[in-house]
Amino acid sequence: MAGQPGSAPTSTLDGWAVSPFTGGGLTHDCYEKGSGPGVVLIPEVPGITPEVLGLADHLVDAGFTVVVPSPFGEPGRPASAGYAIRVVSRLCVQAEFRAFAANASRPITAFLRTVAADLAARTPGSGVGVIGMCFTGGFALAAAVDDSVRASVLSQPGVPFPLGAARRADPAMSAAEFDRVAARADAGHVCAIGLRFSQDGVVPPERFAAIRDKLGDAFEVIELDSAPGNTTGFPKGAHSVLTGEVRDVPGHPALAARERVVAFLHERLTPDA
Repeated sequence: MAGQPGSAPTSTLDGWAVSPFTGGGLTHDCYEKGSGPGVVLIPEVPGITPEVLGLADHLVDAGFTVVVPSPFGEPGRPASAGYAIRVVSRLCVQAEFRAFAANASRPITAFLRTVAADLAARTPGSGVGVIGMCFTGGFALAAAVDDSVRASVLSQPGVPFPLGAARRADPAMSAAEFDRVAARADAGHVCAIGLRFSQDGVVPPERFAAIRDKLGDAFEVIELDSAPGNTTGFPKGAHSVLTGEVRDVPGHPALAARERVVAFLHERLTPDA
């Protein structure tokens, strides 16, 4: 495959029910749609874009009840460089996210755990899945402190920003939270998938190595080749594995990664027959 034909799948807010949700001392709107086992999809920067909604509707079509919290950005607004910069500049100074902190718990993850527990209580299955992307990637694993979370998907987790060795290997949670997630993984109560592009400097390989060291075989890594000359034509700056880089082309690596995530969620969440 010589290049990147077409564009990423997109969708709109049509059919999504929205209501405020309060948990962990925070209140944010949450968008919900679908039926079946529950999945919490945390948007990437700059927010609930048409590409994020494309993934969300794909999950709905795959048989899940999907909740998309909106902790930043303007839902439905297309991404642009200026829009993303403005959102990131605000997130960097908000204590809710602690974008630069290493070995730290984050208030937003307490909110997400409450969202997950609420969804698990009213949907079928053995628990829920949580998907985080980009700025929110690591929050999906931190949410797995809660017993309701059975599957975590960390797509290109970029927080804390990888400045220095400690932050490059940091999993976006405190040591105590990491120990709790590892204990749940060791007991078979949670598994995780991590996704990144090989040349993505925002998501250093040390981060996935540290998580793999802690979780062992409960952590599956999917790394897509974005090195110069890669056969798919991914640019060196390729970043958004499950949204912006997906093409609806058979055999496309990002499409295959999305299919693996859907299969993983079914494996972990679908009730036994």
